[in-house]
Amino acid sequence: MTHGDRTVRRSFLVRGAAALVALTLVAAACGGKKAGTAGGGTNAIVKNGLNAAAGESGLKDAGSPKRGGTLVYGVEAETTGGFCLPEAQLAISGMLVVRAIYDTLTVPNSKGEYVPYLAKKISHNADYKQWDITVRSGIKFSDGSPLTATVVKNNLDAYRGSYKGRSPLLFAFVFNNVDKVDVVDPLTVRVTTKKPWVDFPAFLYSSSRLGIMGQAQLDDKATCDRKLIGTGPFKFVSWQQNVALKGTANKDYWQKAPDGKPYPYVDAIEIRPMPEGSVRVGALQTGDVNVIHTSNAEDIGGPLLKMRDQKTANMFVSEDFGEVSFVQLNSSRPPFDDLRIRQAFAMGADRNEINKLSNNGLPTIADGPFAPGSVGYLKDPGFPKFDVVKAKALVAAYVAEGKKAEFTLTTTTDLSTIRLGELLAERAKRVGFTVKINSEDQAKLINDAIGAKFQAMTFRNYPGGDPDTQYVWWYDGKTNPVNFGKFSDPEISRLLDAGRSTPDPAARKQIYENLNRRFAQQLWSTWAWFTPWAVAEAKNVHGILGPDLPDSGGKPSTGLATGHSLIGMWVG
Repeated sequence: MTHGDRTVRRSFLVRGAAALVALTLVAAACGGKKAGTAGGGTNAIVKNGLNAAAGESGLKDAGSPKRGGTLVYGVEAETTGGFCLPEAQLAISGMLVVRAIYDTLTVPNSKGEYVPYLAKKISHNADYKQWDITVRSGIKFSDGSPLTATVVKNNLDAYRGSYKGRSPLLFAFVFNNVDKVDVVDPLTVRVTTKKPWVDFPAFLYSSSRLGIMGQAQLDDKATCDRKLIGTGPFKFVSWQQNVALKGTANKDYWQKAPDGKPYPYVDAIEIRPMPEGSVRVGALQTGDVNVIHTSNAEDIGGPLLKMRDQKTANMFVSEDFGEVSFVQLNSSRPPFDDLRIRQAFAMGADRNEINKLSNNGLPTIADGPFAPGSVGYLKDPGFPKFDVVKAKALVAAYVAEGKKAEFTLTTTTDLSTIRLGELLAERAKRVGFTVKINSEDQAKLINDAIGAKFQAMTFRNYPGGDPDTQYVWWYDGKTNPVNFGKFSDPEISRLLDAGRSTPDPAARKQIYENLNRRFAQQLWSTWAWFTPWAVAEAKNVHGILGPDLPDSGGKPSTGLATGHSLIGMWVG
């Protein structure tokens, strides 16, 4: 990263772009087994070309992009809380809506850099406490109002909880290091932070969640959540919950395609919630939708792979910058407030066996939150090995004190996730636990996570990237509303503070490796495996990743964990 008048170009990772992850729950992790990783079994995902390096099938033979048509996108959940973005609770399905209707100030590219997007230029001073954001000129929102520094300032103030009428639930903590936001000139905003913030540009993207809303939506007290005004490639048309959100092409969009006309290529988009994975796959097979996304290993390696190989569908699969799947433990209530029980739960399940039964053995087993290639990754951070004897002894000692080794495991309503929960519960029962399964729709599950109204919960979170983007999830659970495990670990908080303000790469690497080891010691979460995503399209739909980023920003990120661009997709 540079400062002065130069554009920000800082690589946060050896192999990927960081992002503040969307709050998403595990639906049934799938992934790519790499040679020599802990999962064992065959390298099926690489053998079948189900990785980002293989690219999007069908694209090289597609010909030139054509204009017209509608993208009908089947997604895994409805965003019931709506799209007043500072207050929204967005999983990946909601992030795709943001990518359609809004733009973010920065985006990640394929090199792991955060580059300006709706912003034209971003610069910082020598101590990383002052950041100037210059937005592009001549851009208008869908209601015709201009994009100005004042509107951007008001959005940033709304996200950090300093704008009258807006009450962010999650972002107020994300941006608590911001001291003030000032307008420098009609197109420039200056953000001053309380402490040095080396990776601030990553938070201007925030996993596609930090879209810039039009002033009218920002000030709409009654319908901010359902009357969407953005600068994005599509203009909002309508939203019928649990049916579809519809948009039409923004004919004045600021990015131009090679044919000289504005993106997007398609005339319209329709985003349909389809919580059950098999229903999404079936809808693609019958032509009811022409795009779907999934993280279900059985679907990716089964019917979708078959459709791809038979050339009846195109598909792009990526574990780049993927999330880790894990069991989130609520340490603020029994039994997981006791380290012995957290240890017993971790030791009591053979993750390799569960991976094979649940995912055909495809994902890479995770012993920590940081994927290979990420800052902080360690091959062996010290996560407990499978040991039924030790697990039983720990549970027995706990019960001997008159305590109950019982808990409820919460999952989503997706059948594959319920099956995963049953496998976990069965293994826990073998070492002495009493376990109930509770299945909830994703919206309720998110609310329960925020309110810590659970004991154990299947989760998917923390996509690969600079570890500072995990600050918001792991900092002191006594004061942090998005530390869902409610753990209060002074050592983890200390390491997070140090990593945020340390620019030296070697020092930061050591800091986050120590943080990885601390998680393995305290077991605030039980890690499972790393989770890639797939986007599958009808055979005449192409262009999942989209065009190169503006102003020589590079190729777009190949990760799918936080959604993807929709501007370059087209229907043949």
